[in-house]
Amino acid sequence: MANNKSSVSALYIISVSAGSFLLAVFFFWLSQILSDKMQSLVLSVVFLSFIVLVGILADIIGVSVTAASEVPLHAKAAKRVPGAAEGVFLIRNADRVANLMNDVVGDIAGTVSGALGIALVVQLLAYWKGSSQLVLNMLLTALIAAVTVGGKAYGKRIALVHADDVVFVVGRFLNGIFRVTGRDFTARARKNSR
Repeated sequence: MANNKSSVSALYIISVSAGSFLLAVFFFWLSQILSDKMQSLVLSVVFLSFIVLVGILADIIGVSVTAASEVPLHAKAAKRVPGAAEGVFLIRNADRVANLMNDVVGDIAGTVSGALGIALVVQLLAYWKGSSQLVLNMLLTALIAAVTVGGKAYGKRIALVHADDVVFVVGRFLNGIFRVTGRDFTARARKNSR
């Protein structure tokens, strides 16, 4: 059964707000630099698609941690399967993980994709000199919104049907980061559970 207690404190809210501000500034700055440097229309579309995909994947993870069950992960953790303990940690901190994935990463991806869309319109106007900027802005904004919303709608279906699997895959990813970098995101949780 999932943990219904919230681990969100006032300090966490302030930290997340400040972190979101800094991340948004950084990614907007990065997207502006890349869009200025990338003269290739194809590379701009690939980068925009990547940002939209990041937003969709973050939404899938955020929904999955709120819908997943600890029970299958406990069974795997008992057998010392890599990623299972990290999955339990994600579920026990579902409110924070969902906030981080859905709100912080998802919203920043949405903001950056909008900024990249505008930069892409400027590039398209250079290729199609007689085009209307208003029409191109409207069509590209609508296309980005449709792909993002449609992708998130389909992603929610995946997240609800395969919540345990998604959390386990993310847990394995975190375990892989630990093996490569030595940074254990669940060290404090393991210490508290002993």
